[in-house]
Amino acid sequence: MIADIKKATEQKMQKSLDALKVDFSKVRSGRPHTGLLDHITVDYYGTPTPIRQLANVTLADARTIGVIPWDKKAFSAIEKAIRDSDMGLNPMTAGEMVRVPMPPLTEERRKDLTKIVRTEAETARIAMRNIRRDANTQLKELLKDKLIAEDEDRRAQDDIQKLTDRYIAEVDKLLQAKEAELMAV
Repeated sequence: MIADIKKATEQKMQKSLDALKVDFSKVRSGRPHTGLLDHITVDYYGTPTPIRQLANVTLADARTIGVIPWDKKAFSAIEKAIRDSDMGLNPMTAGEMVRVPMPPLTEERRKDLTKIVRTEAETARIAMRNIRRDANTQLKELLKDKLIAEDEDRRAQDDIQKLTDRYIAEVDKLLQAKEAELMAV
C-alpha cells in the first residue's frame, strides 16, 4: 500500500516535471529551434491542426525557421496561424517555404520571458506540493483505518518529502538553465 502511494506520487511528480519541460520549450529564447512552433495550430479546412501535421519544420539558417507545407493550399493558413500566435513572429512566404525569421530579443522582452518562466516554475512547485499533500492524506487515511503503524506513516511521509525535495530541486535546475538561456545575448 505504501509502496503504491510512493510510486503513484513519483509518477505524478514526473508528469508535472515533463509538463514544465514542455512549457519551457514553448518560451522562445534568442535561438530558433523547430519545437518553437509545435504548439501552434492551423485552421486547416475548418479543423484546428498542429503545424507539424501540415508541414515539415526545419531550421533554414541560424536565425530562421523554415516551414515547408505538404499542401500548397495551406501556405496562407500556416502563415496566418504563425502571425496570430502570441510569439511575435512575422512569417514570409518564399517560394515553396514559409520563412519565419527570429528577431533578436530585446532586454525588456528577455525580462518579461524570465518572469513568465519563473511563474511556470512556481506553478510546477505548487503542483509538486499538492501531490505531496494528496499522498500524505492517503497515508493518514491508512493510519486512521489502522492499516499501517505510526512509524510506517512517519517513514513514508519522510520518503515522500525527500521525493518532493528532489523534484523541486529539479524544477529549480530547469529554471536556472532556462533563465541562463533567455538572458544569453
